[in-house]
Amino acid sequence: MAIIVNLDVMLAKRKLKSKDLADRIGITTANISILRSGKAKAIRFSTLEAICKALDCQPADILEYSESD
Repeated sequence: MAIIVNLDVMLAKRKLKSKDLADRIGITTANISILRSGKAKAIRFSTLEAICKALDCQPADILEYSESD
C-alpha cells in the first residue's frame, strides 16, 4: 500500500510556488519539500487543513491511496 502526495499537481494547477504556499500556511519550505517528495511519514490535520484552505481544494486532491503490487 502506498499514499501518493499530489501537492506538486495542485501547486501547478494554482500556479503557486512552494515558498508562497509555505508563507501562506506558516511552515518552512523544507517541510513543504518533504511533503512534495512523498518522504513525509505523517502530516498534521491542521497542516492539511491549511494547505487545502490555501489551495482551495479537498484532502483527496492532495493525498491518494494506491495499492502497490
